[in-house]
Amino acid sequence: MKTIERRKKIVELLSDNNDLPVTKISKLLEVSVVTIRNDLNSLADEGLIVRTHGGALPAFHKNILDRQKSMVEEKNRIAKAAAQLVNDGDKIMIIAGTTAVLMAKYLLGKRDVHIITNSTLILPYARVNPSLHVTVVGGEFKSSAEGIVGALALKNLEQFHVQTAFLGADGFSLKTGVTADLLETAEVGRKMAENSGKRVLLADSSKYGKAGFALIVPINRMDLIITDNKLAKKEMELLKENGLSIMTV
Repeated sequence: MKTIERRKKIVELLSDNNDLPVTKISKLLEVSVVTIRNDLNSLADEGLIVRTHGGALPAFHKNILDRQKSMVEEKNRIAKAAAQLVNDGDKIMIIAGTTAVLMAKYLLGKRDVHIITNSTLILPYARVNPSLHVTVVGGEFKSSAEGIVGALALKNLEQFHVQTAFLGADGFSLKTGVTADLLETAEVGRKMAENSGKRVLLADSSKYGKAGFALIVPINRMDLIITDNKLAKKEMELLKENGLSIMTV
């Protein structure tokens, strides 16, 4: 097993059981304890885990880790397509989510882009791209979303109006609209939609037909939906027949 594959496996093991000692991980991956300790130290330096006495804890909530492993290629294609819609000097909002946040990776080369966000996952990208201006709203940190939510976050968002809001969803359909599993996330998405001139939904095809707990906005509020090419042709045509603009990547 190559180093990068082994370290990815370590993060997966810890996300399933964060009480694994170094010796147990060593046996499971059939490498020395020294090698595992070196891997853990490197992963800690990258901010992916937190070292503990005799082991480690994942730095992110299991919900985030599971989402990051799902539809990886599709999410990156969606995020890249969304980033191409951003021009130099634009002011945009990006909601916390494992798809929308990837946009920051593809904004390299854009100049003077100002991002308003509630996502903490965006910070590593902001560090390596000095041309991005990032404003993170204040409020309550929600580890299961890696996002800032709550009354203070909503109040902060009221101060801004941007060209485009890039939103995510846990589910979307003609019947239930654009939805989120967490009420707090839905409230932030709704406020971003209200305070933007254009609204773009970034959602992979696995989200279609699902209904999250709370409504963000009716689907007809979306000016554009970017999804992957696995969305069934019948469903895509139905969305278009209802006046929705769809981009598949």
